[in-house]
Amino acid sequence: MSFSHWEGNTLVLNILGRPRAKQTMIGKVIGKQLEVHVAENPVRGRATAHLVRFLAGEFQVPESAITVVFGVYNVNKQLRIAAPKRLPPGIPWPAEQGALF
Repeated sequence: MSFSHWEGNTLVLNILGRPRAKQTMIGKVIGKQLEVHVAENPVRGRATAHLVRFLAGEFQVPESAITVVFGVYNVNKQLRIAAPKRLPPGIPWPAEQGALF
């Protein structure tokens, strides 16, 4: 299993959050997680909220389309992104779709 898989038109991502970064950006794959640097302090879920706002823009979905399955207060997270309209480099579309939904 890699850091991502599809369940229908929902992308499931395993994230390794890196709070207190200088810049919010998608990093590299580390094991079975996608590293995401977050320019926010990990206080009361603020870094996770910042991460969700950032990824909503990256995947061109409303914030409400992203569900934090686990890890709101932890660097290890799993997110579900419903019907993304765009994928960052390195994240493949589902094989049977091959295009936008």
